[in-house]
Amino acid sequence: MALFRLALAALIVATATAPCAAQELPNFVVILADDLGYGDLSCYGNRHIRTPNLDRMADEGIRLTSFYAQNVCGPSRAALLTGCYPIRLAEPGNTKGAHTVLHPGEETIAEVLKRRGYVSGLVGKWHLSGRGAHRRGPGTGPYREELQPNQQGFDYFFGTPAHNGTTRKADSKSWITELMRNGEVIESPTDLNLLTKRYTGEAVRFIERNRNRPFFLYLSHTMPHVPLGASSRFRGRSERGLYGDVVEEVDWSVGQVLDSLRRLGLDGRTLVVFTSDNGPWIESHLGDHGGSAAPLRGWKMTAWEGGLRVPGIIRWPGRIVAGEVSDEMASTLDLLPTFAAIAGASLPDGRRLDGLDLWPWLSGRVDRSPRDTFLYYVYTHLQAVRDRRWKLVLKRPADPPWTSWYGRMIDAVRTTELYDLRFDWGESRNVAEQNGAIVQRLTGLVEEARSELGDYDATGSGARFLDAGPPRPDMDRWRD
Repeated sequence: MALFRLALAALIVATATAPCAAQELPNFVVILADDLGYGDLSCYGNRHIRTPNLDRMADEGIRLTSFYAQNVCGPSRAALLTGCYPIRLAEPGNTKGAHTVLHPGEETIAEVLKRRGYVSGLVGKWHLSGRGAHRRGPGTGPYREELQPNQQGFDYFFGTPAHNGTTRKADSKSWITELMRNGEVIESPTDLNLLTKRYTGEAVRFIERNRNRPFFLYLSHTMPHVPLGASSRFRGRSERGLYGDVVEEVDWSVGQVLDSLRRLGLDGRTLVVFTSDNGPWIESHLGDHGGSAAPLRGWKMTAWEGGLRVPGIIRWPGRIVAGEVSDEMASTLDLLPTFAAIAGASLPDGRRLDGLDLWPWLSGRVDRSPRDTFLYYVYTHLQAVRDRRWKLVLKRPADPPWTSWYGRMIDAVRTTELYDLRFDWGESRNVAEQNGAIVQRLTGLVEEARSELGDYDATGSGARFLDAGPPRPDMDRWRD
């Protein structure tokens, strides 16, 4: 395999190391599931949910077993689109929100690629513009225009501005899910059972319309976030009940996108990424409507591996070795700098990013991912750090008041803990006492992160504040 990777690298090194000419610019497709767990796909070990299209995508690309997002919806989308930890990003009013509201002054992948002539489309969930003014009922807008996708680099938007609720079943008294096309609400409420099907049709049509120019498609599924919805073709099909039906329809959607790329002759010119925004949402009131993080510990909103380690599949025929499985670290943070490097696009001017260019590794020119560390923030609270095989988990109380509504999911850690993730994915054996030097080294990384990015009680020197007024005006209430 190593020799094959080197041979492939030799074939593509010219285009991998130099900006692409306009006519050679590749396309980028990111498909993001919502609350899909690490253990919910058959290619990641699930025996009750059938995902043949994602299994095929993994066979035709690289499947990552240490791929990281953030631990909850809004922050995860902000990190993916900007290449920055959410605590670094500017938000309106200089706050740092539990659900990130992306400041208009921040730059997204769409804006970066636009400088190279790309057209960008978002189909699906946005969730970066707050809750709106709630003038027409719970969960509705209007939303501030400058915070919407069309003002953040996307030429086309079809989808939902926020999430689809927090209850097991759809309840219009607690949340209304609106469907928008660009800046116009076209359905309120929309039918959750048809969302995946409609998103898929819009995504395929976007590809067809833009087949002759470089494009970035961000297909951001609303499912399998509760309340669940699946079309009649998929209901009752899975061994895993409605949750399985929903995941199998998302898998079908992936197949439709891949088939359209083949049909239009775009397969070899398109890099496709599939992942999830965070781990599965598992709470008692949801019953069996949540997924699985097996064999990982934890779930959405937590800083255990099951909260942030997610499926990660990357496919680009002829450019990325097919059928490879890697435990090298990577993150959604790395997509922006990777896409920019491949397309020869300049990064945001004067802005420090947390993402890294994965292309030398993905293309086979080097054997290791450039990412060797990852920070586990819960809202603004730094709870852990990983340095390749080692993960340091910091002492914390249960339900920390500074973690907003995430806190109800946070358990206590009574002393600093160290886990060897090479052998202990389930974080079951604390080896801190036997590895004092490693604990000390990782503690240094924690202090560097606190200084640069901040913590629940500290403002980092590298955190961005683009509005007039004090930074993080509500932070003082969390100081000791």
